[in-house]
Amino acid sequence: MAKRAGWLGRLGSRLSRMEAALDERRAEVAAEAAGEPPLPASASASASTPASASAPSAAAVQAPVEPAGPAVVPPPGRPDPVTVIPWGVRVAAEASWRLLMLAGMLWVLMKVISEVRLVVLAFAAALLVTALLQPFVVRLRRIGLPRGLATAVTAVLGFVVIGLVGWFVVWQVMENLDDLSSRLREGINELKSWALDSPFHVTEKQINDIAKNLSETIGTNTEEITSAGLQGVTVLVEVLTGMLLAMFSTLFLLYDGKKIWTWVLGLVPAAARPGVAGAGPRAWRTLTAYVRGTVLVALIDAVFIGLGLYFLDVTMAVPLAVFIFLFAFIPLVGAVISGALAVVVALVTQGPVIALAVLGVVLAVQQIEGHVLQPFILGRAVRVHPLAVVLAVAAGGMVAGIGGAVVAVPLVAVTNTVVVYLRAYSRERHHAAVAATGPGPHGATAVRAAALEAGDDQRA
Repeated sequence: MAKRAGWLGRLGSRLSRMEAALDERRAEVAAEAAGEPPLPASASASASTPASASAPSAAAVQAPVEPAGPAVVPPPGRPDPVTVIPWGVRVAAEASWRLLMLAGMLWVLMKVISEVRLVVLAFAAALLVTALLQPFVVRLRRIGLPRGLATAVTAVLGFVVIGLVGWFVVWQVMENLDDLSSRLREGINELKSWALDSPFHVTEKQINDIAKNLSETIGTNTEEITSAGLQGVTVLVEVLTGMLLAMFSTLFLLYDGKKIWTWVLGLVPAAARPGVAGAGPRAWRTLTAYVRGTVLVALIDAVFIGLGLYFLDVTMAVPLAVFIFLFAFIPLVGAVISGALAVVVALVTQGPVIALAVLGVVLAVQQIEGHVLQPFILGRAVRVHPLAVVLAVAAGGMVAGIGGAVVAVPLVAVTNTVVVYLRAYSRERHHAAVAATGPGPHGATAVRAAALEAGDDQRA
């Protein structure tokens, strides 16, 4: 009986404290509704604490109390401005300044990238080439070659193949330039004859005036053309510098890729390091799959469209096929540009009938690419929505030109992979933390826990 009476006494004391806390909260709510400043916690506690409560300790009495700042009291009859602002507006304001901070950070980042665009594009190209060549290094290592020798053999063969492709394109263009010029003149004469015989009533004098104005425009803009040529020389120097940077970066990425990644992980805060360590290999697999799949799809496009151009006897069929292969690395936009170039060359050199046939070949191959090759080769791991592709290519082209358009889509694919993994990783950690702590007490267990806590308070 004595134990039961003691338990009931402790429970009654606990209920009394809960009632005092509720009364204090009611007083605060009433004060806020009336527009009065809320009472300090010490005053409300002293008013609501019963006389039988134990006295505070000496340390609590002697503890210094820091002076509070001046309270902002609204004028009489007017509520606090914070309570007047709707909840939605307050949330929108909180989100707005955070979005402004993010936008400012992105703007600064874009400015920095535009200032060092050559270095950024060279390193991005090195990442793409490394993603393409790394499987060959791994295979050479498996057959027993040392890491340095495997890296050197792979890099040399890769650069030689890329150089041979560039030399072949230039050689074919120079070999067929005279034929293309003669056929271009014939095409212009045929176009002139068609315009004279057309129902648009175009006279020969009007055509001669157009040609005269064109020649005068070229003659008056000689300085602009010369400056454009000098600018082209500058661009050529930048391209050669970027190629050298990309070659050296590719060599070091192939040889010391794991050490570089470990160093990058060391820059990440310790709390976020496990998530980043898991997202990095997945992002690299996505980039590798994208580059290898894009190369394979571009090769298939170039072979089949090049065969169509060859059988239709279009001038420079092989260089056009190589251009189609190179432009395929710019999703959507590159296929349109290379296909339009092939159709224009066929129109000028072979006439409208062959041009329509070339257009049919280009459209057929591109439809097979979009609906069969890309879903089968690239798969779901690197699938990006067409709207995201268009926006990424446009943004990349505006920021960094053709190089930015090439890098934009793999960047979006890698970012999507990283975000999806980090979201799943965060969800897993949350579930693991909940499973480790377990659910809170409820029912009779909660009552017993409250009674034990009240007993501990009494003993204290």
